[in-house]
Amino acid sequence: MDKLLETRHHHKDIIVILDNIRSAYNVGAILRTADGAGVKKVYICGISPDSNHPKVVKTALGAEEYVETRHFDTTLEAIDTARAEGYMITSVEQSEQSISIENIRNVAKVCLIFGNEITGINIEILKNSDRILEIPMFGKKNSLNVATTAGIVLYYLVLD
Repeated sequence: MDKLLETRHHHKDIIVILDNIRSAYNVGAILRTADGAGVKKVYICGISPDSNHPKVVKTALGAEEYVETRHFDTTLEAIDTARAEGYMITSVEQSEQSISIENIRNVAKVCLIFGNEITGINIEILKNSDRILEIPMFGKKNSLNVATTAGIVLYYLVLD
């Protein structure tokens, strides 16, 4: 039994930053996934609905009680806080500078930024990131829902 319990803990320290996510349902889903992946902190920025919003609570199904959330007026303030705490700042976005999530390994403290459903992550945020990560895409649309993206990236990193 002890071996089974040992396998359920990972040793990565991850902060999630939500950069102007419009949908309370996406925020709730990301909080639920973050809790499942062992994330301790989610920084909610800009127009993103707070963790006490009724639609966030409905979708998070209690996860908002276990994941520490903090609201920042701007995403840059959240980045500064995470960087001061020793996190590598990574935006999850398709761009000219992005690398596949397959190329990020053995990072003990990582901050993952997920952006607006329509406009993505602001260029200023990308410029303030240490890395820009993307999920390899094989279909025609080349995009995923932000909550789905968060789930894939979080579990990819914690199971590494």
